[in-house]
Amino acid sequence: MVTWKTLLLQDSSSPLMEQLSFFHDHTLMILLIITILVGQLMFSLFFNKFTNRYLLEGQLIELIWTILPAITLIFIALPSLKLLYILDEV
Repeated sequence: MVTWKTLLLQDSSSPLMEQLSFFHDHTLMILLIITILVGQLMFSLFFNKFTNRYLLEGQLIELIWTILPAITLIFIALPSLKLLYILDEV
């Protein structure tokens, strides 16, 4: 049911819309996790006065922040492609 100032999607009336709603929730959960992790990391780095002597080279951290966005995009792209094929059949 539609109400004023609602933050979520409307109630679904078809199975396809229900799948789109699940995809919306899935994507928002991934974005929320990323936002919380980045905020926590920024907060801890801002108030941390110690330096890590093993991170001065930076090869491992560059490998990590190259692979993690690719994995995140895969977690978003696979359900999206599934929904695109379902929408194409309709």
